[in-house]
Amino acid sequence: QVQLVESGGGLVRAGGSLRLSCEASGSILRINDMGWYRQAPGKQRELVATITGGGGTNYADSVKARFTISRDNAKNMVYLQMNSLKPEDTAVYYCAALRTMSYSNYPTTRDYWGRGIQVTVSS
Repeated sequence: QVQLVESGGGLVRAGGSLRLSCEASGSILRINDMGWYRQAPGKQRELVATITGGGGTNYADSVKARFTISRDNAKNMVYLQMNSLKPEDTAVYYCAALRTMSYSNYPTTRDYWGRGIQVTVSS
């Protein structure tokens, strides 16, 4: 199995910054893409950003130029630097290891998710 644990969330004022971290551990053979998603109260979970193993990135329009995703393949970690935070960024943020191959699901892949971490931006 694969476990993902997020850290770095919390309460920040509008205009402030936070850095989320996520570590994947377990019987990992290969993680293809890693990403961050978020879910605000009463809304569906939405994509924030993803990053491929080669460093290619994709962002939601709402966070472009404010958020930066990065990863450390050697450590199976993914980060999300969030700047110029807005109250509408308030949500539970979930880390994802997408199309991941582990010893338990070899040779297929599946997605793994963290439990989520709260980010609250006050106005």
